Amino acid sequence: MPVPRSAAVSAVVAAALGAGLLAAGSSAAADPTAAAPARIHDIQGTTRTSPLAGKQVAEVPGVVTGVRTYGSSKGFWFQDTAPDDDPATSEGAFVFTGSAPTVAVGDSVKVSGTVTEYVPGGLSSGNQSLTQISKPTVTVVSSGNPLPAPVAVTARTVPGRYAPAGDPAAGNSVNGLTLQPKKYALDYYESLEGMNVRIGTSRIVGATDSHSELWVTVKPRENRTERGGTLYSSYDDQNTGRLQIQSLVPSAQQPFPKANVGDTLTGATEGPLDFNQFGGYTITARTLGTVKDNGLKRETTRKQRTGELAVATYNVENLDPSDPQAKFDALADGVVTHLASPDIVALEEIQDNNGAKNDGTVDASATIKKFTDAIAAKGGPAYQWRSIDPENLKDGGEPGGNIRQVFLFNPARVSFTDRPGGDANTAVGVTGTKGRPALTLSPGRIDPANPAWADSRKPLAGEFVFKGQTVFVIANHFASKGGDEGLASQHQPVPRSSEAKRLLQAQAVNGFVKQLLAVDKHARVLALGDINDFDFSGTTKALEDGGALRSAFRTLPKKERYSYVYQGNTQVLDQILTSPAVRGFDYDSVHINAEFADQNSDHDPQVIRFRP
Repeated sequence: MPVPRSAAVSAVVAAALGAGLLAAGSSAAADPTAAAPARIHDIQGTTRTSPLAGKQVAEVPGVVTGVRTYGSSKGFWFQDTAPDDDPATSEGAFVFTGSAPTVAVGDSVKVSGTVTEYVPGGLSSGNQSLTQISKPTVTVVSSGNPLPAPVAVTARTVPGRYAPAGDPAAGNSVNGLTLQPKKYALDYYESLEGMNVRIGTSRIVGATDSHSELWVTVKPRENRTERGGTLYSSYDDQNTGRLQIQSLVPSAQQPFPKANVGDTLTGATEGPLDFNQFGGYTITARTLGTVKDNGLKRETTRKQRTGELAVATYNVENLDPSDPQAKFDALADGVVTHLASPDIVALEEIQDNNGAKNDGTVDASATIKKFTDAIAAKGGPAYQWRSIDPENLKDGGEPGGNIRQVFLFNPARVSFTDRPGGDANTAVGVTGTKGRPALTLSPGRIDPANPAWADSRKPLAGEFVFKGQTVFVIANHFASKGGDEGLASQHQPVPRSSEAKRLLQAQAVNGFVKQLLAVDKHARVLALGDINDFDFSGTTKALEDGGALRSAFRTLPKKERYSYVYQGNTQVLDQILTSPAVRGFDYDSVHINAEFADQNSDHDPQVIRFRP
């Protein structure tokens, strides 16, 4: 039970809640004897946090517009039928009951309880908070009432600017800023928090996921890709029309529709506007539109010609022998059919022989054999492979999985230059006389003792020969974006703390490439893999420093520059970068996974073809 506080302490608590320092359920609620009648717009106020946070309110009136009976956040939304004239104050709010609510849509209710600010994902997430009434007492006045007319969310109503700059005095938080719903998209959505909203027919820009969610855009022209996505191409150009869609109907009663990027959610989708930790503003649909399949097809790249070397990178998403054979077969089909059997394939996220079982196993030979066998069964080459086992639990990823990069190569087309001595902790170096560089170890790991690679995958370098010409390939899997705040963060601009580590990793790889180029400025070098960062990022710029490398994405039309889809943003994570001597190449981001509800991996593979 909350401990009664003095008025002064209550003011401090309210200020802390307003700053996002306290979350729902805090014992620092105000004196319950201070409960007073209020309207929802009084509770919501004109900023992101309630002026009544931490206080008791009594007999707040409204009509129930949505009920959530499943998940960890059970409760209902209700909305005032007598709104004020301030566009910054929402007329809807969520009532957290903790168990399945007993009210129904259309009930006229009066709610008493404590106003709290709940931060989805916790205070450390940086997320905006959700204003709600907790520990409620609910009185049903009448049932079967008409719902408040939904607010139409359209391309015209959503502003083009994404968010205001946060207050420097509050750590760049926007929580205390007065909402400007006609100026900023995030302010507009916040001004509708908890209200009944509706979108019309909208393009799907994020495929249905395993949590029964999809993403749409209400702005059909906003950075549209040729295949129907919404391109994320700059930190300063956020896609303001994106909204997540969930359903209030339990899946057991009505299965959530399966949709791909470029499909259409037709008709009206209507329900309360929520905020959650996995994407921000979300329509929790009481009425869900119908998915129209627009026939998105998986791409197939062309076969390399006789004199062309084809090199690909593919993140196969935590592959281990316990995965269903169907996953191995589908990934193998991706290599053979859609990538046209490249001469060299750099794989990321190959797990050890028993996957996530944490028993000290690091060997991955069974995983690789099962995969290469599946490739051969699909009519692909009899690939050979090279890799280096990591130390147990030292390379990040799923605990016990010990993911690593692996080179596959077709010995009928290309040879691997083996130089023994490479292991998890021995650094590969560059040797050779002027004009003839070589690796001291092949395969070898780049600078594994560098703190930049702590709890992260160390780059794998290999030396290949194709038609008498040496090609150096560096397979990478940089640190993830874990720890970064979401685009709808309370902090604007959004902190991207994970970039610091990837910047150091990029500098290490760039330095190694420069060692090769110092011996031979015409050395053919490819640095490729899951870079976990955008083509316009500081990470990519560090890889390219001094002209040592150049992202091959730059050669594609802008609308083709992507390999991943996240929260409705079509973006780059996987890249192939080339040294200056790799000229006249043909590059392809082969879209076979990221845009589809049925995925074999969440990444699209990349392939480059060139004549060494």
